[in-house]
Amino acid sequence: MARKTPTINTGSSADISFLLLTFFLLTSNISTEQGIPRRLPPPSDKEEIVDIKERNVLVVQVNFLDEIFVGSGAIPVTELKNVAKNFLLNPNNDPKLPEKEVREIDHMGEYTISKGVISLVNDQSTSYNMYVQVQNELQRAVNEIRDDVSSQYFGKKYDLLDTAFQRAVQKAVPMNISEAPPRDYNQQQ
Repeated sequence: MARKTPTINTGSSADISFLLLTFFLLTSNISTEQGIPRRLPPPSDKEEIVDIKERNVLVVQVNFLDEIFVGSGAIPVTELKNVAKNFLLNPNNDPKLPEKEVREIDHMGEYTISKGVISLVNDQSTSYNMYVQVQNELQRAVNEIRDDVSSQYFGKKYDLLDTAFQRAVQKAVPMNISEAPPRDYNQQQ
């Protein structure tokens, strides 16, 4: 007589495996990459041409060698934040730097706002690392100005403010960074 081989009941182990898989999917964190936060303009059917005075625009160019040019000279990425802050604040009312406009802002009263816009132009061959570094430095410039304003008016850093006060500081220090389509400077030279 032939001997029967023992079998293992796998029905319950499949159920347990499914329950474990479901548990780990529901309880684990899936890391999501975050992009660079920017407010995009609303879609438009026609191209609008906005007339901005030349003195109100700081052009930041990054070439294919990852060199940063502001005005007529090259600067290291570490100086970009200070150049941007000086441009936006225009502390000495320099006629070559942006104009200022006084507006009424909720929770702050009358406040002098810069009309400055930073225009970022990259080369198609600019490295992603340099692109992110430049974006970070420009963001840091605006964040530091916002921290200074919120400390002066509300006694706290910008991140610690309530939403209404954050909106007021955002109106006082807008994030005016314009990004032009990438160019190919390598072929122009």
